[in-house]
Amino acid sequence: MKKLVLWIKETRPHFLLLSAVLTFLGTSIAWYYVPVNIWHALLAGLGLTLTHGSVNAINDYFDYKSGIDLNVVRTPFSGGSGLVPEGKIPLKHALMVGLVTSFVALIIGVYFVIESGWMLIPLLAAAALCLALYTPVILKTPWPEWSPGLGLGILPVMGFYFVQAGRYDWVVLAASVPSGILVHNLLLLNEFPDVEADKKGGRKTSPVLFGMEAAGKLFRAATVCVYVWIAVCVLATIFTGTVIMPVYSLIAFLALPFALKAMRGSREYADREKLVPALGSNVAFILLTQALLGAAYILEKLFPFN
Repeated sequence: MKKLVLWIKETRPHFLLLSAVLTFLGTSIAWYYVPVNIWHALLAGLGLTLTHGSVNAINDYFDYKSGIDLNVVRTPFSGGSGLVPEGKIPLKHALMVGLVTSFVALIIGVYFVIESGWMLIPLLAAAALCLALYTPVILKTPWPEWSPGLGLGILPVMGFYFVQAGRYDWVVLAASVPSGILVHNLLLLNEFPDVEADKKGGRKTSPVLFGMEAAGKLFRAATVCVYVWIAVCVLATIFTGTVIMPVYSLIAFLALPFALKAMRGSREYADREKLVPALGSNVAFILLTQALLGAAYILEKLFPFN
Protein backbone atom coordinates (compact mmCIF):
# COMPACT_ATOMS: atom_id res chain seq x y z
CA MET A 1 0.00 0.00 0.00
CA LYS A 2 2.84 2.40 0.87
CA LYS A 3 4.44 1.71 -2.52
CA LEU A 4 1.14 2.41 -4.30
CA VAL A 5 0.81 5.73 -2.47
CA LEU A 6 4.31 6.69 -3.60
CA TRP A 7 3.52 5.74 -7.18
CA ILE A 8 0.42 7.95 -7.06
CA LYS A 9 2.50 10.77 -5.61
CA GLU A 10 4.92 10.35 -8.52
CA THR A 11 2.17 11.57 -10.87
CA ARG A 12 2.05 14.80 -8.78
CA PRO A 13 -1.71 14.54 -8.10
CA HIS A 14 -2.01 18.16 -6.89
CA PHE A 15 -1.02 19.23 -10.42
CA LEU A 16 -3.72 17.02 -11.94
CA LEU A 17 -6.40 19.47 -10.87
CA LEU A 18 -5.69 21.12 -14.22
CA SER A 19 -7.00 18.00 -15.98
CA ALA A 20 -10.16 18.08 -13.86
CA VAL A 21 -10.78 21.73 -14.75
CA LEU A 22 -10.15 21.03 -18.44
CA THR A 23 -12.64 18.17 -18.24
CA PHE A 24 -15.23 20.53 -16.79
CA LEU A 25 -14.53 23.23 -19.38
CA GLY A 26 -14.46 20.92 -22.39
CA THR A 27 -17.60 19.07 -21.32
CA SER A 28 -19.43 22.33 -20.56
CA ILE A 29 -18.63 23.61 -24.04
CA ALA A 30 -19.79 20.32 -25.57
CA TRP A 31 -23.02 20.38 -23.53
CA TYR A 32 -23.85 23.81 -24.87
CA TYR A 33 -23.78 22.52 -28.45
CA VAL A 34 -24.74 18.82 -28.30
CA PRO A 35 -26.25 16.24 -25.92
CA VAL A 36 -23.57 14.94 -23.58
CA ASN A 37 -22.89 11.37 -22.50
CA ILE A 38 -21.67 11.88 -18.94
CA TRP A 39 -19.88 8.52 -18.85
CA HIS A 40 -17.92 9.44 -21.95
CA ALA A 41 -17.07 12.76 -20.33
CA LEU A 42 -15.78 11.03 -17.19
CA LEU A 43 -13.85 8.43 -19.20
CA ALA A 44 -12.26 11.13 -21.35
CA GLY A 45 -11.38 13.03 -18.17
CA LEU A 46 -9.73 9.92 -16.77
CA GLY A 47 -7.74 9.53 -20.00
CA LEU A 48 -6.53 13.12 -19.81
CA THR A 49 -5.65 12.78 -16.13
CA LEU A 50 -3.66 9.60 -16.76
CA THR A 51 -1.84 11.26 -19.65
CA HIS A 52 -1.02 14.29 -17.52
CA GLY A 53 0.22 12.05 -14.70
CA SER A 54 2.33 10.12 -17.19
CA VAL A 55 4.01 13.29 -18.40
CA ASN A 56 4.82 14.27 -14.81
CA ALA A 57 6.37 10.88 -14.03
CA ILE A 58 8.38 10.70 -17.26
CA ASN A 59 9.53 14.28 -16.66
CA ASP A 60 10.91 13.18 -13.28
CA TYR A 61 12.68 10.24 -14.92
CA PHE A 62 14.48 12.37 -17.51
CA ASP A 63 15.18 15.19 -15.04
CA TYR A 64 17.01 12.78 -12.77
CA LYS A 65 18.88 11.17 -15.67
CA SER A 66 20.06 14.59 -16.89
CA GLY A 67 21.08 15.74 -13.40
CA ILE A 68 18.55 18.57 -13.31
CA ASP A 69 16.78 17.10 -10.28
CA LEU A 70 20.06 17.12 -8.38
CA ASN A 71 20.53 20.87 -8.86
CA VAL A 72 17.00 22.23 -8.74
CA VAL A 73 15.61 24.13 -5.76
CA ARG A 74 12.09 22.85 -5.35
CA THR A 75 9.01 24.94 -4.65
CA PRO A 76 5.42 23.73 -4.14
CA PHE A 77 4.85 24.52 -7.83
CA SER A 78 8.09 23.55 -9.57
CA GLY A 79 11.09 21.24 -9.42
CA GLY A 80 9.37 17.87 -9.79
CA SER A 81 8.07 15.46 -7.16
CA GLY A 82 11.48 14.94 -5.52
CA LEU A 83 10.71 11.27 -4.85
CA VAL A 84 13.58 9.87 -6.92
CA PRO A 85 16.40 12.16 -5.70
CA GLU A 86 15.18 11.71 -2.12
CA GLY A 87 15.47 7.94 -2.55
CA LYS A 88 11.81 7.28 -1.85
CA ILE A 89 11.29 5.38 -5.10
CA PRO A 90 13.80 3.88 -7.58
CA LEU A 91 14.32 5.68 -10.88
CA LYS A 92 12.91 2.74 -12.83
CA HIS A 93 9.65 3.03 -10.87
CA ALA A 94 9.17 6.61 -12.08
CA LEU A 95 9.50 5.38 -15.65
CA MET A 96 7.16 2.48 -14.96
CA VAL A 97 4.49 4.81 -13.57
CA GLY A 98 4.79 6.94 -16.71
CA LEU A 99 4.54 3.97 -19.07
CA VAL A 100 1.64 2.27 -17.28
CA THR A 101 -0.47 5.42 -17.11
CA SER A 102 0.32 6.11 -20.78
CA PHE A 103 -0.77 2.61 -21.76
CA VAL A 104 -4.12 2.88 -19.95
CA ALA A 105 -4.69 6.33 -21.50
CA LEU A 106 -3.92 4.81 -24.93
CA ILE A 107 -6.60 2.15 -24.41
CA ILE A 108 -9.11 4.87 -23.57
CA GLY A 109 -8.06 6.76 -26.70
CA VAL A 110 -8.56 3.68 -28.88
CA TYR A 111 -12.03 3.22 -27.40
CA PHE A 112 -13.01 6.76 -28.35
CA VAL A 113 -11.61 6.37 -31.87
CA ILE A 114 -13.90 3.34 -32.29
CA GLU A 115 -16.84 5.04 -30.60
CA SER A 116 -16.60 8.61 -31.94
CA GLY A 117 -14.74 8.32 -35.24
CA TRP A 118 -11.31 8.01 -36.82
CA MET A 119 -10.93 11.78 -37.15
CA LEU A 120 -10.00 11.75 -33.47
CA ILE A 121 -6.71 10.04 -34.40
CA PRO A 122 -4.88 13.19 -35.64
CA LEU A 123 -5.78 15.03 -32.43
CA LEU A 124 -4.65 12.15 -30.22
CA ALA A 125 -1.45 11.73 -32.23
CA ALA A 126 -0.62 15.44 -31.99
CA ALA A 127 -1.30 15.47 -28.25
CA ALA A 128 0.76 12.32 -27.71
CA LEU A 129 3.72 13.76 -29.61
CA CYS A 130 3.55 17.05 -27.69
CA LEU A 131 3.50 15.30 -24.35
CA ALA A 132 5.83 12.36 -25.03
CA LEU A 133 8.52 14.49 -26.67
CA TYR A 134 8.23 17.44 -24.30
CA THR A 135 10.90 16.49 -21.77
CA PRO A 136 13.43 14.55 -23.90
CA VAL A 137 13.23 16.67 -27.08
CA ILE A 138 11.07 19.80 -27.08
CA LEU A 139 12.61 21.29 -23.92
CA LYS A 140 15.92 21.36 -25.78
CA THR A 141 14.47 23.57 -28.52
CA PRO A 142 13.65 27.30 -28.32
CA TRP A 143 10.33 28.33 -26.78
CA PRO A 144 9.20 24.86 -25.62
CA GLU A 145 6.20 26.18 -23.67
CA TRP A 146 4.04 26.02 -26.82
CA SER A 147 3.92 22.23 -26.47
CA PRO A 148 2.01 21.92 -23.17
CA GLY A 149 -0.13 24.88 -24.27
CA LEU A 150 -1.23 22.84 -27.25
CA GLY A 151 -1.15 19.35 -25.74
CA LEU A 152 -2.65 20.19 -22.33
CA GLY A 153 -4.71 23.22 -23.34
CA ILE A 154 -6.16 23.51 -26.82
CA LEU A 155 -6.29 19.85 -27.87
CA PRO A 156 -8.03 18.51 -24.73
CA VAL A 157 -10.84 21.07 -25.03
CA MET A 158 -11.35 20.13 -28.67
CA GLY A 159 -11.08 16.45 -27.79
CA PHE A 160 -13.81 16.64 -25.15
CA TYR A 161 -16.08 18.20 -27.75
CA PHE A 162 -15.22 15.60 -30.39
CA VAL A 163 -15.98 12.58 -28.18
CA GLN A 164 -19.47 14.00 -27.66
CA ALA A 165 -20.21 15.44 -31.11
CA GLY A 166 -18.11 13.24 -33.41
CA ARG A 167 -16.85 16.34 -35.22
CA TYR A 168 -14.75 19.47 -34.81
CA ASP A 169 -16.06 23.03 -34.85
CA TRP A 170 -14.23 26.32 -35.34
CA VAL A 171 -16.10 27.98 -32.48
CA VAL A 172 -14.77 25.30 -30.12
CA LEU A 173 -11.27 25.97 -31.43
CA ALA A 174 -11.79 29.66 -30.64
CA ALA A 175 -13.01 28.76 -27.16
CA SER A 176 -9.94 26.58 -26.54
CA VAL A 177 -7.39 29.33 -27.23
CA PRO A 178 -7.49 30.81 -23.70
CA SER A 179 -6.70 27.36 -22.29
CA GLY A 180 -3.73 27.09 -24.63
CA ILE A 181 -2.34 30.43 -23.50
CA LEU A 182 -3.02 29.71 -19.83
CA VAL A 183 -1.25 26.34 -19.81
CA HIS A 184 1.63 27.89 -21.76
CA ASN A 185 1.89 30.49 -18.99
CA LEU A 186 1.64 27.86 -16.27
CA LEU A 187 4.81 26.20 -17.54
CA LEU A 188 6.51 29.51 -18.33
CA LEU A 189 6.30 31.02 -14.85
CA ASN A 190 7.04 27.69 -13.16
CA GLU A 191 10.34 27.64 -15.07
CA PHE A 192 11.58 30.80 -13.34
CA PRO A 193 12.85 29.09 -10.15
CA ASP A 194 14.52 26.32 -12.20
CA VAL A 195 16.46 28.50 -14.61
CA GLU A 196 19.95 27.66 -13.33
CA ALA A 197 19.28 23.92 -13.13
CA ASP A 198 17.64 23.96 -16.57
CA LYS A 199 20.62 25.80 -18.02
CA LYS A 200 23.01 23.14 -16.68
CA GLY A 201 20.74 20.42 -18.08
CA GLY A 202 20.84 21.84 -21.60
CA ARG A 203 17.25 23.03 -21.69
CA LYS A 204 16.21 26.00 -23.78
CA THR A 205 13.23 27.26 -21.86
CA SER A 206 12.28 30.87 -22.47
CA PRO A 207 13.88 32.10 -19.20
CA VAL A 208 17.11 30.27 -20.11
CA LEU A 209 17.23 31.27 -23.76
CA PHE A 210 15.89 34.83 -23.66
CA GLY A 211 16.63 35.80 -20.06
CA MET A 212 14.34 36.33 -17.12
CA GLU A 213 13.40 39.90 -18.02
CA ALA A 214 12.28 38.97 -21.54
CA ALA A 215 10.51 35.84 -20.29
CA GLY A 216 8.65 37.98 -17.77
CA LYS A 217 7.50 40.30 -20.54
CA LEU A 218 6.34 37.30 -22.58
CA PHE A 219 4.40 36.00 -19.59
CA ARG A 220 2.69 39.34 -18.97
CA ALA A 221 1.86 39.84 -22.66
CA ALA A 222 0.38 36.35 -22.90
CA THR A 223 -1.70 36.96 -19.76
CA VAL A 224 -3.13 40.14 -21.26
CA CYS A 225 -3.87 38.21 -24.47
CA VAL A 226 -6.16 35.86 -22.55
CA TYR A 227 -8.43 38.74 -21.59
CA VAL A 228 -8.19 40.40 -24.99
CA TRP A 229 -9.16 37.12 -26.69
CA ILE A 230 -12.18 36.63 -24.42
CA ALA A 231 -13.33 40.23 -24.88
CA VAL A 232 -12.96 40.11 -28.67
CA CYS A 233 -14.84 36.81 -28.89
CA VAL A 234 -17.65 38.16 -26.72
CA LEU A 235 -17.90 41.31 -28.86
CA ALA A 236 -17.98 39.16 -32.00
CA THR A 237 -20.79 37.14 -30.41
CA ILE A 238 -22.78 40.28 -29.69
CA PHE A 239 -22.34 41.80 -33.15
CA THR A 240 -22.68 38.65 -35.27
CA GLY A 241 -25.27 36.72 -33.29
CA THR A 242 -23.09 33.60 -33.51
CA VAL A 243 -21.94 32.34 -30.12
CA ILE A 244 -18.17 32.30 -30.47
CA MET A 245 -17.85 32.64 -26.72
CA PRO A 246 -20.88 33.41 -24.53
CA VAL A 247 -21.31 36.92 -23.16
CA TYR A 248 -21.20 35.25 -19.75
CA SER A 249 -17.53 34.52 -20.47
CA LEU A 250 -16.81 37.97 -19.11
CA ILE A 251 -17.12 36.46 -15.62
CA ALA A 252 -13.60 35.13 -16.27
CA PHE A 253 -12.44 38.66 -15.39
CA LEU A 254 -13.21 37.76 -11.77
CA ALA A 255 -9.85 35.96 -11.79
CA LEU A 256 -8.05 39.21 -12.65
CA PRO A 257 -6.70 39.83 -9.09
CA PHE A 258 -4.78 36.54 -9.27
CA ALA A 259 -3.51 37.44 -12.74
CA LEU A 260 -2.23 40.80 -11.51
CA LYS A 261 -0.40 39.15 -8.60
CA ALA A 262 1.21 36.65 -10.97
CA MET A 263 2.27 39.41 -13.37
CA ARG A 264 3.75 41.42 -10.51
CA GLY A 265 5.69 38.36 -9.39
CA SER A 266 7.09 37.91 -12.90
CA ARG A 267 8.73 41.33 -12.49
CA GLU A 268 10.15 40.47 -9.07
CA TYR A 269 11.69 37.16 -10.10
CA ALA A 270 14.96 37.87 -8.29
CA ASP A 271 13.21 37.73 -4.92
CA ARG A 272 12.17 34.13 -4.23
CA GLU A 273 9.99 35.27 -1.33
CA LYS A 274 7.87 37.17 -3.84
CA LEU A 275 8.22 34.77 -6.76
CA VAL A 276 6.87 31.67 -5.01
CA PRO A 277 3.55 33.31 -3.96
CA ALA A 278 3.26 34.56 -7.57
CA LEU A 279 3.48 30.95 -8.75
CA GLY A 280 0.54 30.13 -6.50
CA SER A 281 -1.43 33.11 -7.79
CA ASN A 282 -0.72 32.00 -11.35
CA VAL A 283 -2.09 28.52 -10.63
CA ALA A 284 -5.21 30.03 -9.07
CA PHE A 285 -5.63 32.38 -12.04
CA ILE A 286 -5.29 29.55 -14.58
CA LEU A 287 -7.64 27.13 -12.84
CA LEU A 288 -10.25 29.72 -11.88
CA THR A 289 -10.35 31.32 -15.33
CA GLN A 290 -11.06 28.01 -17.04
CA ALA A 291 -13.62 27.02 -14.41
CA LEU A 292 -15.41 30.35 -14.90
CA LEU A 293 -15.37 29.91 -18.68
CA GLY A 294 -16.94 26.48 -18.23
CA ALA A 295 -19.59 28.01 -15.97
CA ALA A 296 -20.25 30.64 -18.66
CA TYR A 297 -21.31 27.96 -21.15
CA ILE A 298 -23.61 26.38 -18.57
CA LEU A 299 -25.18 29.77 -17.83
CA GLU A 300 -25.65 30.46 -21.53
CA LYS A 301 -27.33 27.08 -21.98
CA LEU A 302 -29.68 27.58 -19.04
CA PHE A 303 -30.26 31.32 -19.36
CA PRO A 304 -29.55 32.44 -22.95
CA PHE A 305 -28.23 35.99 -23.01
CA ASN A 306 -30.11 36.97 -26.17
